Amino acid sequence: MQRDIYTADHEAFRDTVRTFLEKEVLPHHERWEQEGVVSREVWRAAGRQGLLGLAVDPEYGGGGTDDFRHSAVLIEEFARAGASGLALSLHNDIVGPYLTRLATGEQKRRWLPGFTTGETITALAMTEPGAGSDLQGIRTTATDQGDHYLLNGGKTFISNGILADLVVVVARTTPEGGSSGQSLLVVERGMDGFERGRNLDKIGQKAQDTAELFFDDVRVPKANLLGAENQAFSALMANLAQERLAIAVGAAAAAEHVLELTMTHVKEREAFGRPLARLQHIRFEIAEMATECAVTRSFVDRCITEHSAGRLDAAHASMAKWWATELQKRTVDRCLQLHGGYGYMTEYRVARAFLDGRIQTIYGGTTEIMKEIIGRSLLG
Repeated sequence: MQRDIYTADHEAFRDTVRTFLEKEVLPHHERWEQEGVVSREVWRAAGRQGLLGLAVDPEYGGGGTDDFRHSAVLIEEFARAGASGLALSLHNDIVGPYLTRLATGEQKRRWLPGFTTGETITALAMTEPGAGSDLQGIRTTATDQGDHYLLNGGKTFISNGILADLVVVVARTTPEGGSSGQSLLVVERGMDGFERGRNLDKIGQKAQDTAELFFDDVRVPKANLLGAENQAFSALMANLAQERLAIAVGAAAAAEHVLELTMTHVKEREAFGRPLARLQHIRFEIAEMATECAVTRSFVDRCITEHSAGRLDAAHASMAKWWATELQKRTVDRCLQLHGGYGYMTEYRVARAFLDGRIQTIYGGTTEIMKEIIGRSLLG
């Protein structure tokens, strides 16, 4: 069916993103996967192409649009290209809202120009070894010392952890922490006591640097408090809907693309003297996956439209996230099976999609947490 959520402006932006991927990303992605990190230059190239800070005020070099559909276009094209290393959505759609909505004028002048040019790469540090989806279990502490906080603790599984110049850290600023005792502190590269651990060895998304972060008596100036003290939890909850929708958008696009690749494969691959596509079982498999992708696409597109209009709630964002990511996992697994032995070879896109996509049902809140959020919204 014809998609009707995008305008000519969005499609022109899609052409820009595809050109950027073809020129600046895909020729280098295999090397980045071997190195475990993308180059800083590709971030600057993204900035020059206007792909960073889409929602940032033009005063600071941004795109000045709160239309999430531009972000959705970017996410879709990166998903279809299999370019998992360059975490532009993390920068734009997850970290960006904290800076644009919570930062003071002075903080915006300090941080946003570099954010939009790619000179300043960002990360969000929530997850800890003992606290993943349960944000109220965070143990990292920030003790008030008058003109600064003394930050102590550690974070893990932090995307952009190696490259990040600014890290938005969630920390306890009261002894009990929890939903009424957490704050957001911006830790900058080079602060004494801020150390990065190893670049973690993941099963997929090899080019995306993911690290452990350690804070040992880091003196964080009060000027780096983002938003109000002890109000981090509400800010986190407000921004999670967009984060989960962004993941859902990428999941739906990835599932559709792998299905397209598989349709080509079964038309070309022969077994018992005829193309696989002539076998009824194969046709039924393709029919089922195509239908599931089409139904999912309809719901995700509706969520994009609702979010762009400011109406998407946490429950529907959670529905989109769990459904689309589980669909992606299921579709890629079935498509790999239809590739036979070739599907197990990493030179084939379906094998890389199998490894890269497995995290989708885990980060941004696990499928189980999504169901809990939905259930609470319905039953109280």
